Amino acid sequence: MKTPAPALFALILISGIPLWAAPAPKSPKPNFIVILSDDQSWVGTSQRMIPGNPETASDYFRTPNIERLAAQGMLFSNGYSPAPFCCPTRRSLQISQTPARHEYQQDREGWPAVYRQQLNIPRLLKQADPNYRTAHFGKWDHRYDKVTPAEQGYDVSDGATGNADGNGVGHGSGKKLGVTSQLPDPKLVNSLTDRATAFLEEQVRTGRPFYLQVAHYAVHLDIQHSAAALERVRALPPGKKHNLATFAAMTDDLDAGIGRLLNKITELGLRENTYIFFLSDNGGRMSLPGSKDLGHGLNYPLRGGKATLYEGGIRVPFIVLGPGVKAGSVSDVPATGLDFLPTMAELAGYQPALPATMDGGSLVPVLHHAGVGAVKRQRPYLVFHQAFDRTAQSALRWDNFKLVKTWKSGRLELFDLSQDLSEAHDLSAKMPEKTREMDQTLTAFLAQVKATTVQTKVGKDE
Repeated sequence: MKTPAPALFALILISGIPLWAAPAPKSPKPNFIVILSDDQSWVGTSQRMIPGNPETASDYFRTPNIERLAAQGMLFSNGYSPAPFCCPTRRSLQISQTPARHEYQQDREGWPAVYRQQLNIPRLLKQADPNYRTAHFGKWDHRYDKVTPAEQGYDVSDGATGNADGNGVGHGSGKKLGVTSQLPDPKLVNSLTDRATAFLEEQVRTGRPFYLQVAHYAVHLDIQHSAAALERVRALPPGKKHNLATFAAMTDDLDAGIGRLLNKITELGLRENTYIFFLSDNGGRMSLPGSKDLGHGLNYPLRGGKATLYEGGIRVPFIVLGPGVKAGSVSDVPATGLDFLPTMAELAGYQPALPATMDGGSLVPVLHHAGVGAVKRQRPYLVFHQAFDRTAQSALRWDNFKLVKTWKSGRLELFDLSQDLSEAHDLSAKMPEKTREMDQTLTAFLAQVKATTVQTKVGKDE
């Protein structure tokens, strides 16, 4: 005997079996995801940062998912982190300010009270639309002032985490012997990705717009890796620049986590309304315990590395993809992590004028015009600065020229980056007027924001 249709319908309702999969409501506001790697060199991936130039990629590491990001979006060959260290970059990303205004300010101790009230990414997005949900997973690292993600407007987070939270059972920094750890969840890549994908699934169910920041602990020392990653990289021939298998394996694990996140974004149908930003918090280290020096520095062809304001310390992998961004495009327009907040403000429809104390500008004119255009900031140059508990050094990039100033010695160096990527040829003696002009501009800016130009303490490893 057949069950009558009305009875069958009632049975389905009672059992809770859905008659059809109703699509989740979609928000008209765009979503934003920031993927932040740690200590990853401009040449720390297999993606050529300047297409056609094999020297601008690793000769050993393999990162197919970072290559996938570039293939689906826009690669910025002149992409910069706000600082050559972890903590100041992470603060700067939130508020679009150079660390000269906060981490290295003369009134450093008084500045946190201001920071806690400033317009930042979560506050801005929630003002643009109260439905925005915000999450921060991974390394927060705000150091001395104990500011938490929750206090800064994040709905969900891992709390006020630092290096130790991701290093687990590791064995110290680059000053140690370089003992490595083989773990099932190296640098917490897997668990971070799990939390991130669960957050995405929740937002799709509720139809709310979101901001998600996944701040990886990799590839910061200590070196941790999975057994599978080490097996994969050992099948590759080591390079002259990069040849440390355990570090290559850690890079492999990071890339695999990024791939999982990209797969989930696609699976959930989020690609058409989501902007993804990828960059490193600073340049790569200049040495790694156990790495063989075969004549090329770890950041070659860039000069210097983490802790310096030469290109190796601040030029980083920088990729953006999303609606209106041409797949596989490349831009040589200088871009910085300071530009994230103003970019999101424009895309999210934030109406008020942004504070004049913000140093970034919107990348939208470049993103939506195949990599060509200009980023309009408060000033036509980029300032990089560190002091207080770091070697007091500043840099100013204006068009293709870059000035590096070392405060203790008073040394000024001038480079034309369009002709001298490696900063090997100091033009200060040949171009004294240009050097003087840029030095005056830099000095005036630092005086205006009350930045300290003296190192008075010794900083800890970041």
